[in-house]
Amino acid sequence: MRLRVEFTTEPFDLDEAPAHALVAREVIQGAPLDAVDVGPFGNTAEGDVDAVLTAVDAMLRRSLGAGATRVSLQVNVIGEPGEPAGPGEADK
Repeated sequence: MRLRVEFTTEPFDLDEAPAHALVAREVIQGAPLDAVDVGPFGNTAEGDVDAVLTAVDAMLRRSLGAGATRVSLQVNVIGEPGEPAGPGEADK
């Protein structure tokens, strides 16, 4: 199964990225995920179920430990292994 995760951490700081946001991005960028997109107002990544769930667990633990007071998270099933990639999905 392939998943797409989208998340944001709070509190926001428009002047400088807070430590919890940097930690969350570091976890996601270092995980074996595809189509990673990090930005100031949200982050997305795709991958197989185990990689996404492992990365989400680490991201939650580390960003909360670094001062996040809220993490908004959405996880969507985007396909099964071997299915052709749809728009916005990484090649499989």
